[in-house]
Amino acid sequence: MSIFSSSHDQDQCSSTDKKIINLIRQFTTTMKSVNLKLKDRCKKPTQVHALTINSILSSSSSSNSNETTSLHFINTKSHLPYGLPDLNLIEPQIVPYLNHVDFVDSVSNLYCRIMHSKTDVETCGLYIEQHALLSALGDSKLLRRSLQSARAYAVDVHSKVVISSWLRYERREDELDGVSAMDCFGKVLECPKSALIDGECGRFGSVFDCCQCVCENASENLNVNVITHDDQFQGEIVGFCIGDEVISCVRGKIAELSSPLNTLLYGSFVESVKERIDFTRVGISVEAMRGVEMFSRMKKIADGVSPSVVLEILSFSQKFCCEEMKSACEVYLSSLVSNVDDALIFIEYGCEEHASLLVASCLQVLLRELPNSLNNPKVLSLFCSPESMEKLSMVDHASFLLYYFLTQVAMEEKMTSSNAVMLFERLIDCATEKWQKMLAFHQLGVLLFEKEEYKDAQNCFKEAYEMGHVYSAMGMSRTMYKQGKTYLARDLINKILSDCKKPNGWMYQERSLYNLGSKKFLDLELATKLDPTLAYPYKYRAVSMVTENSINEAIQEINKIIRFKVSPDCLELRAWFYLVLEDYQAAVRDIRALLSLEPYYMMFHGKMRCDYLVDLLSQRVKQWTPADCWMQLYDRWSCIDDIGSLAIIHQMMAHDPGKSLLRFRQSLLLLRLNCQKAAMRSLRLARNLSTTNHERLVYEGWILYDTGYREEALSKAEESISLQRSFEAYFLKAYTLADASVDPDSSAVIQLLIDALKCPSDGLRKGQALNNLGSIYVDSGKLDLAADCYVNALDIKHTRAHQGLARVYSLKDERKAAYDEMTKLIEKAENNASAYEKRSEYGDRDNAMSDLCMATQLDPLRTYPYRYRAAVLMDELKETEAVEELTKAIAFKPELQMLHLRAAFYESMSDYNLALRDCEAALCLDPNHKETLELYNRTQKQADEFYT
Repeated sequence: MSIFSSSHDQDQCSSTDKKIINLIRQFTTTMKSVNLKLKDRCKKPTQVHALTINSILSSSSSSNSNETTSLHFINTKSHLPYGLPDLNLIEPQIVPYLNHVDFVDSVSNLYCRIMHSKTDVETCGLYIEQHALLSALGDSKLLRRSLQSARAYAVDVHSKVVISSWLRYERREDELDGVSAMDCFGKVLECPKSALIDGECGRFGSVFDCCQCVCENASENLNVNVITHDDQFQGEIVGFCIGDEVISCVRGKIAELSSPLNTLLYGSFVESVKERIDFTRVGISVEAMRGVEMFSRMKKIADGVSPSVVLEILSFSQKFCCEEMKSACEVYLSSLVSNVDDALIFIEYGCEEHASLLVASCLQVLLRELPNSLNNPKVLSLFCSPESMEKLSMVDHASFLLYYFLTQVAMEEKMTSSNAVMLFERLIDCATEKWQKMLAFHQLGVLLFEKEEYKDAQNCFKEAYEMGHVYSAMGMSRTMYKQGKTYLARDLINKILSDCKKPNGWMYQERSLYNLGSKKFLDLELATKLDPTLAYPYKYRAVSMVTENSINEAIQEINKIIRFKVSPDCLELRAWFYLVLEDYQAAVRDIRALLSLEPYYMMFHGKMRCDYLVDLLSQRVKQWTPADCWMQLYDRWSCIDDIGSLAIIHQMMAHDPGKSLLRFRQSLLLLRLNCQKAAMRSLRLARNLSTTNHERLVYEGWILYDTGYREEALSKAEESISLQRSFEAYFLKAYTLADASVDPDSSAVIQLLIDALKCPSDGLRKGQALNNLGSIYVDSGKLDLAADCYVNALDIKHTRAHQGLARVYSLKDERKAAYDEMTKLIEKAENNASAYEKRSEYGDRDNAMSDLCMATQLDPLRTYPYRYRAAVLMDELKETEAVEELTKAIAFKPELQMLHLRAAFYESMSDYNLALRDCEAALCLDPNHKETLELYNRTQKQADEFYT
């Protein structure tokens, strides 16, 4: 993310175009955000008045003399101050994750190791490895499941603290108003108190069970036995002298505290026969010694004792090896740590006194405050410096797991400072296993590359590459290229391609950077063929078309990827192209949609904030009233134009920025576009902006539902309904029940949706409810009722209801009517890949194949077309072709259903080893998938019989 310069030319502003353009450039000069915090990166520039729409969209021909590419074919009024997109600035990003050439083989091997692991500690580590391996897929649900599994097998306090904090961070509760870092939402999984209990879950059972936060006494939660004793002194009395004070103690009770004290009081030392022992030089105060005396009898730290006194008792316990008393002190002090400042103070004492539990509780506070705690220089120093890591390691709290979490947060927050480099260096220091070292070196290489420290980055990539991470060769070649060694970069990629039996798309994409002319375009075509999800080939071809004055063709090219993979950089390019065409309405639409994904995005390769560009372009587009916006939203929604709908909602929020309902709608559209993180951010904002408790509970319920906590979501919905009957509360409850299959006869879900429809709401949401109700009726065999729901939904422009109505016709054996109904959806929908896919179910085989080819062309990430074509080939006894059809899709989307189907094909071909491999890979993605488990067990038996 770029930052506006704070230095502007404020002296004069000439009327000439050239001076205006220079002023714009000065205003939007990019600074490197090396050591700035997120809040600094979001500051607004101070000279908005210096910009006008004409200064953005017009200039003299001489004003672009310094641009690498000029719009020589467009009239002078259309010139942009920054020219065309620079091909050198749209290079593909180096992904900072493990990216194995043969992903299926890697996850298959990992699944086997998980199944054969012998200890919980080993299993926990393997699930963390799984998290690292699956990160390249970008599926938040898979990553959350890996962390949850790791937490389930975590035994030591350190691992529990880190993983529980990580799970909380993934839900980003730090962005919710009124929520404390140490709040618990009721599950052992993320409970801060449960994390401080050493050993297995024990009495808590599963980590998914409810936790014991009702137990307010921390010592009880931490397994410290509290024994009540009579306060009367019983037994031989011994006095401990500290200055002029004498503290009377029961000799036997003090001796029981530790072996050294027992030897002192009953051994061969002279103190064993003394009635008074001088403790003046021991280094303990009178108050602390009284606390020791009380603990010797009561076996607990007295309530109300000051922290400084307890710290003295802790030091005394460490000095005389009083483990039970030390543990009680740690528990007491841990209960006092509630914020970052407390944690920073107590963690130093904990390290000095080797108080592992106290350090764990402090560490937990710091981790649960992420990412904000990384803005604290003291916290950064604690985690970044080698000396601090050494201190943490002395109390068993410096681990690869800890620094893996911290570096993921650093990457998420786009930290590129020297402190971020130090975090990755600590990650390397803690790495012990091969995969850990590969990941650590590769990620440090990516960070150094972004800092333009190419030589050091190359060395890091080389380390990872030599350990077997082939993808790091991409980083090596890129750093060579940046250092002017293009031939060496190309030779390295050529070597990778020649050594690889089945090249990946990224290999050809990378080589295209080092080729020219037709060879470059050939590599880009091969990259797209092998992996159509790679954005760079589309972007390069589109920009190349613009330079040749083929702007409409460029828009069509970039549309190919925007249709199925929406990203800020592609939306930026399309908006840029529309600006060249002077289609300002379309440009503003894309920029608004872009801002919904990334609110602080910078246009023109990081030179201008998008929100300011929207303000400037508003002079050239028609201004809509709130009523106009609602009409446009209905129109775009009915056309299934999610990007257009997103842009309109963004404009509506400008009229009413505090309306939670708009944020909620925004989150729904972002989820449709598979922009999970942006969707959850909008949902959290909706929750913060809610003005009533019942509304806030609904949004909290959706947050819980979207992060996998269905029971908690259901509870929020019920609580909201108890406060006020509302459409959204009933809809949330119905949606959650239907997904969880709690009510097999669906009667409860049907009634909830009927109740929802009785409540006030707009047509957009009621159309969704009618569509869902129709689906439930279909599943219940009530086709006429379902048809009524779909017709009613269509009456209020819920276009997706055509699909449900087609299903009703199909079940009534009216396939022609079903086909025609889907044709209507195809004609109306902007995004119609799914409609083509669904229509294929109602036509003959030839029409089905045609529709599925179109679906794949529009959205190559849809897996059903590949599976259908593979099944047809298998039916025609073309086994090799059938497997290949699945293989080419698995190469860029290793999805469970395709892996399962290919495993079944291999089983039918008696290729049991490959069948088992695909089953293991599928089970690594979902270990509870019933059909795959059955196939796996069956294939294992067949393989045993075949090879014996």
